[in-house]
Amino acid sequence: MDIRNIAIIAHVDHGKTTLVDQLLKLSGTLEAHEEIAERAMDSNDLERERGITILSKTTAIHYKDYKINIMDTPGHADFGGEVERIMNMVDGVLLVVDAYEGTMPQTRFVLKKALEAHVKPIVVINKVDRPVVRIDEVMDEVLELFMELGADDDQLEFPTVFVSALNGTSSLDPDLSTQVPNMDCLFDMIINEIPEPLVDVEGGLQFQPALLDYNDYVGRIGIGRVQRGTVHVNDNVVCLRADGSKTTFRVQKLFTFLGLHRIETEELSAGDIGAIAGLADIGVGETVCDPATEEALPLLHVDEPTIQMIFGTNTSPFAGKEGKFVTASKLEQRLLRETNRDVSLKVERINNAEEWIVSGRGELHLSILIETLRREGFELQVARPHAIIREIDGVKCEPFEDVYIEAPDDCIGSVIESLGLRRGIMGNMESDNGMTKIEYVVPSRGLIGFMTNFLTMTRGYGIINHTFKEYRPLDGEAVGERQLGVLVSIDSGQTTAYALGGVESRGVMFVGPGVDVYEGMIVGEHAKDNDLVVNVTKGKQMTNTRSSTKDSTVVLKRPRQFNLEGCLDYINEDELVEVTPLNVRLRKKYLTEIERKRAYRAKNG
Repeated sequence: MDIRNIAIIAHVDHGKTTLVDQLLKLSGTLEAHEEIAERAMDSNDLERERGITILSKTTAIHYKDYKINIMDTPGHADFGGEVERIMNMVDGVLLVVDAYEGTMPQTRFVLKKALEAHVKPIVVINKVDRPVVRIDEVMDEVLELFMELGADDDQLEFPTVFVSALNGTSSLDPDLSTQVPNMDCLFDMIINEIPEPLVDVEGGLQFQPALLDYNDYVGRIGIGRVQRGTVHVNDNVVCLRADGSKTTFRVQKLFTFLGLHRIETEELSAGDIGAIAGLADIGVGETVCDPATEEALPLLHVDEPTIQMIFGTNTSPFAGKEGKFVTASKLEQRLLRETNRDVSLKVERINNAEEWIVSGRGELHLSILIETLRREGFELQVARPHAIIREIDGVKCEPFEDVYIEAPDDCIGSVIESLGLRRGIMGNMESDNGMTKIEYVVPSRGLIGFMTNFLTMTRGYGIINHTFKEYRPLDGEAVGERQLGVLVSIDSGQTTAYALGGVESRGVMFVGPGVDVYEGMIVGEHAKDNDLVVNVTKGKQMTNTRSSTKDSTVVLKRPRQFNLEGCLDYINEDELVEVTPLNVRLRKKYLTEIERKRAYRAKNG
């Protein structure tokens, strides 16, 4: 059977995963009894809730006499390293572009990776069924982007298909009346335009994992393309390591992909995408080969982490009340298990402490890990995220990011002012139709805590995207710290409406009545720049003396609510986020006021 290997790449929310659904459904690959859920490839709950792809997924379809292996890739910058590695497994890409939004920051990022890898692009203009579309303008934007990224003549002659992934219709003509209720023209385009893998089936085995999965029984599973030769179950093979060493192992299991399933197979041949199990610590970019022909493939680039946080066991007075897993050993095992699957994650234990430095590709990357742990029943506490400072040629350097923002004209002034305070440098600005687009280069540490403010400043209408640009010399002192102080509970107990009514004038509350709090827990934001300890558990004294005026009912304002990312954005250096399966709380590192004063004196001499 002839093989075609493709990746589907796009900006966040331009319809990659929905398109894969339709390709699975309309190719006839699924059995009659198999029903496909919406966004079937987004298999974990977080992906389905947030509507984003977090981990790359592999599937395959049968169409006519062809097997088409499909890689569904993440669109978010924090997971962009996977896009880069996947280009090593495929011979073509489907670049999906929204028929109204056109090219966006991540479109540029993923297309750049594809052009650098010299794979064949097919442009898929999606969502042509939207009430308002700009198909001609979007086509021009795509062509301009190809030219801007230095595409060669062959790449500039890209074919285009117009589809509605939601409705399962497609055509080769921008005229919407020509849409037909199938994806045949896209399937035929893939077969005719994407070259078959240029591989040697007869040579000695070469297989290179570009992605990892993990299984408790066989350890790590390497997913990649067989570049040369054939591999069978029980073959003895050699893994040429990234550090120059080599390990011999027996192939325990081989997997291939079809539809919604990973299927065990007895052999994999050159050109096919599959998975190998047998070496418990196989790494991305290492080469599995025949002992008779030990030839290493070029190492794959794995993006280095740019953000790190300290994770610790929960030390609050409420520790152990809500979670299933609360000990340091359980948390450490789970974090190390995550590194088996996620090559962009680094975990390092802090000596003599129940704390770990966890490094990742961005705030979203790490917040998704925290949310996953929370849902699995873990209790933990995490500190404010930090940009990772590196020494390059003897100079301390920090990561900088390209930031693309689109916001209403009347909000853009406060956004520009805020980015200026965070050491952002404006590159471009243009206004159209009541919306202003700006481009900035901002240090990564300047973006920590910016997202929550940005949504407030733009009243929820702003769009922001950022991608790692480069390391530059460290510039100046800390940026992005919260300017206002917080209201800190002085007592433990349950909040009362009476106490909250007395404190409310001091700032904005984070808790309502009837909430359990402890000393040192953050219960609100102070209206001034200093922290203030408050009693939110005080009850009204009951006496038999009647009041001369009738008691008025306490009417409280609605407390401000935070999600997990909002909490991580909000905290300062001396604060922590306590995460349990039932609650996310803000707290001070030192719970008593005496400890906080002692720590402040020690820090400031």
